[in-house]
Amino acid sequence: MGRRIRWLGVILVLCFALVIVQLINIQFRQASALANSPNNPRIEATRYDNDRGTITASDGTVLAKSVKINSSSSTYNYEREYPEGPLYAGITGYDSIFYGTSGIEYQYNQYLQTHAQPPQNFSQLLFNKPPSEPDNVTLTVDPVLQAAAIKALQTAPLANRDGAVVVLNPTTGAVLALASNPTYDPNGVSSPDVSTEETDRFLDLLPDSEKFSPLYPIATESSFPPGSTFKVITSTAVYNLKPSLTNYSFPDASSVIFPDSGGIALKNDGGSACGGTMTLMLPQSCDPGYGALGVQLGVATETKQAEDFGYALDGSKSPYVPDIDLPDVVPSVFSALQPDAQAFLAQSAIGQYNVRSTPLEGALVAAGIANGGVIMTPHLMEKITDSQGAVVKTYKPTPMLTAATPAAAAAVTKLMISVANDTVPGATANGIFPVSWHVAVKTGTAQVQAPVGPEQTDDWMIGFMPAVGTPQIAIAVVVPDQGFTGTGAGEAGPIVKQVFQAYLSETGGQG
Repeated sequence: MGRRIRWLGVILVLCFALVIVQLINIQFRQASALANSPNNPRIEATRYDNDRGTITASDGTVLAKSVKINSSSSTYNYEREYPEGPLYAGITGYDSIFYGTSGIEYQYNQYLQTHAQPPQNFSQLLFNKPPSEPDNVTLTVDPVLQAAAIKALQTAPLANRDGAVVVLNPTTGAVLALASNPTYDPNGVSSPDVSTEETDRFLDLLPDSEKFSPLYPIATESSFPPGSTFKVITSTAVYNLKPSLTNYSFPDASSVIFPDSGGIALKNDGGSACGGTMTLMLPQSCDPGYGALGVQLGVATETKQAEDFGYALDGSKSPYVPDIDLPDVVPSVFSALQPDAQAFLAQSAIGQYNVRSTPLEGALVAAGIANGGVIMTPHLMEKITDSQGAVVKTYKPTPMLTAATPAAAAAVTKLMISVANDTVPGATANGIFPVSWHVAVKTGTAQVQAPVGPEQTDDWMIGFMPAVGTPQIAIAVVVPDQGFTGTGAGEAGPIVKQVFQAYLSETGGQG
C-alpha cells in the first residue's frame, strides 16, 4: 500500500510540474503569439471595435484617426477618418474592415490596432495588467513639402499630369514628401458599414486614361526608363570604379554608330552636335558622348555601379528592393547585357533600353551623391508612442548602401551643379533655378512607345539642395507619357522648382 501511495505521489508531482511548465509556456513563450492570434476572441472583438491609433505628420498634423460612432445601427464602435483626404493617401493607405489595409496602416498594423500593453510597474506585472490600447505613429513627412508636391503635380500645365514626387533628407533617409498623382480619398473606403455606394466607389479606383490606378502610388509602385538621369550613375562609375576614364573626351558629333548596331546611329536629342569631357557632356546631356563613355566603361563596370546604387539585376530570384517601411514597393532593374553588346550598353549608359527606375530610386540616387556616396535607408516612421505619450519605438538613421567614394560623389556633384548654374552653354537646366539656390540637378528625357499612338517621353529631374555645405533635401520628379517634344527640364523642372521654393520659404532661405 505504501509503495502505491508513493508512486501516486510521484505521478501527482509530475502532473503538477507539467501544469507549471505549460503555464510558463503560455504566459511567457507563447504570450505574444496568442495575444495577437486572429483566433483570439479579444482580437476578433477588436476587429469589430476598430479603435486604432493616430497617424500624424512630423509637425503633429493628424493624417488618420479613429472616431467614435454614435449610432445604434452600426455594428462597429469606431470609424477610421483621414482629415487630409487625398493628400496623404499614397502614404497612409487605408484601413477597411472589408478591403483590408494598405500603406502605413498595413506596415504598422501591429502597433495601430488595440493590443496588450507591457506592464509599466511591479503592480501591473503581478496584479493590475494595463488596459489594451493602440499606439500612435508619427511620420517624417513634412506637410509643407507634401502639399507643394501634390499641388505642383496637379496644376502642372501638362497634357498628362500623372506622375510622382519623392523628397528625402539625404543625411538621414527621412521621407519628407511622397506624392503620387492620381490619388484618392481614403475616407471613401474606410466606412466600417459597407454599402453599395461605397463598393462602387472602391471599384471606381481603376486605372485612369493614363493607365495609372490611384490605389498603386506611382512613387513606389511604378518604374520607368530614367533617361539621362542615369548619366549620374555612368559618371559615378568613372570616378568610382574606372578613374582612368576621368578625362575621356568625345569628339563633337551629333551621333555615333557602334559596330553591332546594324548601322543605326545613337543620335543626340535635338540633333545638335556635342562632345568634350564630362564637364561639358553631363550639363549638355550629350547622348552619343555618354553612349560611347558607357562602352568604354564596359558591361561589368556599368552593371556594378547600377547595383551599388540599388538597382536589381534582372534574373535575380530575390530582386533588391529599397528597405522602406511601405508594402508593395517594386524594384528598379538593370537587365543583364552580353559582354560585347556595345550598342545596347550605350543605350543603358543613357538610361534607356534595359533600365527601369522608380521615382523613389531616382531620389535615392540623388541622395547618395548628396551624402558623399552613402545612401541612407529611406523611412517614414519617426517614432511610435503609446496613449500616454511614452516612446515605444524610434527610428535610428541607418546606411543602406555605399554607392561611391566621397571623392567620386564630390566630383559628380560638381557636374550636377553645372547643369543648372548657367556656367556651361547649352546646359539642360539653365535658367530654371536662381543661382543663389545652389542646386545640383540632372534632367532626363526617355523616349518610350505610347500604349496607343506615337512615341512619347517619360520626363525626369533628380537633384538636391543646397549643393554647398550640407544638403538638406534630395528630390526626384517623373511625369511619364508626355508628348514627344517633352523634356525633363520643361516638364519636370518646374515641379522641382516649386518644391524647392516651398522648402526655402519654410526654412527662411532665399526665395
